[in-house]
Amino acid sequence: MTDLIVRKLRFAFADHDVPFLWNEANPAFSSMANAVSFLAIGFEKMIGSMIPEAMPHITDPAIAEEADAFVRQEGQHSMAHRQHAKGLIRAYPALKETLDKVIESYDDLTAGTPLKYRLAYTADLEATFTPVFKLMLDHDDTLFAPGDDRVASLFLWHFVEEVEHRSSALTIYDAVVDDPWYRMRVAPSIFKHVMGIIRMASEDFNKYVPLSERKVDAMSTFRIARRKKALLQRLPFTDATYDGPFANAFRHLPLLEQLVAMTGIVRSQIPGHDPTHEKLPELAQEWFDRYDAGYDVTQWYTANDNVTANDGEETHV
Repeated sequence: MTDLIVRKLRFAFADHDVPFLWNEANPAFSSMANAVSFLAIGFEKMIGSMIPEAMPHITDPAIAEEADAFVRQEGQHSMAHRQHAKGLIRAYPALKETLDKVIESYDDLTAGTPLKYRLAYTADLEATFTPVFKLMLDHDDTLFAPGDDRVASLFLWHFVEEVEHRSSALTIYDAVVDDPWYRMRVAPSIFKHVMGIIRMASEDFNKYVPLSERKVDAMSTFRIARRKKALLQRLPFTDATYDGPFANAFRHLPLLEQLVAMTGIVRSQIPGHDPTHEKLPELAQEWFDRYDAGYDVTQWYTANDNVTANDGEETHV
């Protein structure tokens, strides 16, 4: 029996404007996270089509149950990220074109690649999430807490559930394909596609979101692009567009922890890797405990501030 819980959460993105710069203290992280939100919609739509296609090939009932819970969790993530993206599109209508391009790219993968490739894509990308998200969640005080609580809480929920189902995609891949070397062989093309999506979204952010509202060049995520663009801007005979200063979203994080995360990413692609034994962020267990206790996890940082007077006493919501 699967341990995964399908949690249906809504983050009130329709109630108030959704800022592009949702963490003013870290504009580069805000931009990068927004690009991830767009990617998540297309990626999780692909998963939603892929799992029903894979189900007839899964003979173990326990794995079939895990696959069903996995795809339903991802479906909830996709719906929430769509609401986040809708909020951004209300403010910047041209970003609808960006979202359409992301979804089209993943629709093309669904239509044009074999099932085993899409299973490998999902297993490879999901395998990187625990070390990456551990780094982020271990430093939520600077990456998430200072920001819009709806957006921050969306990403916290998504990331802790990725930690929760960290082994699901690889388990499904092994049940259907059972070829660890194929997964490793196609990894370069998979991560090229992922980074292509993030790059495209970042370029569109530069085009459609005024610098006064994003504060940095949205291409700050890409170190090589940063250096190339900075060089071109200094050359007198080029006409390189200035899209704002470059910034490193993780510059303030301890270098050793960043290296540990990078090592984890590399290790996650090696045949025989088992995400079950990954070191987990403490915040993930805290999140699950609070959710089980009835805490409003859609307002992770501010729920305790929402109090009502009850006969002269403060009652926490």
